[in-house]
Amino acid sequence: MNKRVSILTTLLIMIITAALLTGCSNSNKQTNSGNQPAQQRTQIKLGVTPSVSEEVARKVKEVAAKDGLDIEVIVFSDYTQVNRALAEKQLDANSFQHTGFFENDKKTHNLDLVKIADTYTLPAAIYSKKIKNVSELPDGATVALAGDPANTARGLYLFEKAGWIKLREGAGVKATVRDIVDNPKKLKFKEMDQAMVLPMLGEVDAAAVNSNFALAGGLNPQKDGLVVEDANGPWVNLIAVRAAEKDDPVFQKLIKAFRSPEVKAFINEKYKGALLASW
Repeated sequence: MNKRVSILTTLLIMIITAALLTGCSNSNKQTNSGNQPAQQRTQIKLGVTPSVSEEVARKVKEVAAKDGLDIEVIVFSDYTQVNRALAEKQLDANSFQHTGFFENDKKTHNLDLVKIADTYTLPAAIYSKKIKNVSELPDGATVALAGDPANTARGLYLFEKAGWIKLREGAGVKATVRDIVDNPKKLKFKEMDQAMVLPMLGEVDAAAVNSNFALAGGLNPQKDGLVVEDANGPWVNLIAVRAAEKDDPVFQKLIKAFRSPEVKAFINEKYKGALLASW
């Protein structure tokens, strides 16, 4: 009888021990899988457009690599596709557009994207082949500007800054020619695709031209412009990401690289005022 009790006791102890060991093992697995922080990303795809935004992104890539972030710079020849590529997860972030274009594109295509940082301004300016000073613009002159919703207001505010017109108070970044409340010179406004404004410069009295197009045409706003935008106006460029991922720590490394002293020095030295850092 005692021998039988002893055997049963031994078996019971073995079962209890096995159960405890299994429980500890499961507990450890839960702790390791449930409580360990997810491994941070070290690679991202950044969408840009040719020329300026690509050149700056290449410098950002170089700086970010020192901080352990590998940026794949993807260049889009069609700027209308970059936000949609981000929304469709072909990219992790993009940097090519100013605030006005971004907000308009988001609304038009119902894109769930957000800005995470300002970067730089490509200052638009007024250029002319016929006058050397804004005071020389004749009455009845024809002036050209971009006709798309994201850039029309930009040109109008430059014309207002020149003293040629006055816009309705509060017109903001959506201003159109209908928001002009005073036009003492009786100016005629020629609206067109922004890529065509500079080629038309010889056929109008003056034109508001975005800096990326001016640079491509050999013009520098600080040297050749009659009136130039400020660095931190409503049309500052930005970094955009999907809203659901805006708090991903990897983007802090991207912002840090973008707003670094090395990138600012690159902008100042290469573009000589045609690009203005916003930090």
